[in-house]
Amino acid sequence: MPITKATPADIPALNILVNSAYRGEESKKGWTTEADLLGGIRIDEEMLHENFSNETVSILKYTDDEGQILGSVYLEIKADELYLGMFSVSPVLQNKGIGKALLEEAEVFAKEWNCRKITMTVIRARKELISWYERRGYTFTGEIQPFAGVGRFGEPKQELELIVMEKAV
Repeated sequence: MPITKATPADIPALNILVNSAYRGEESKKGWTTEADLLGGIRIDEEMLHENFSNETVSILKYTDDEGQILGSVYLEIKADELYLGMFSVSPVLQNKGIGKALLEEAEVFAKEWNCRKITMTVIRARKELISWYERRGYTFTGEIQPFAGVGRFGEPKQELELIVMEKAV
């Protein structure tokens, strides 16, 4: 299963994948859902177009033999750090190694771009997800951020905050 850089032609499929991984009833088929924490959508095609127009952003995609996108991850180079976000795996295919493969490829990408670490933000209430990242070497920096982008990233159903995690590469 190849992992390659996504292109603007992938926007419709990425939009479906990301939203199905995070929100709505489909997301509840996997363990990474945010449906109980946030309503609305995670992303739309306009936001994805913005990502592809930013030269510091790359989106990696994991595809099956037929070219269907099963997983993706957003990567943004910020000086000597790589920010990782919008990490998505089809809810019905979670726990099959797709996420682990994407995370490993993100680490290769970071090294190729001479980034000294990978950073990410995770909703603090997502204890199982935080534990998954910790098992892969990511640690909580101690920094806590407010959940921003209300309306842009969904409508919170409760007060949310983000923790910053990082891993040296």
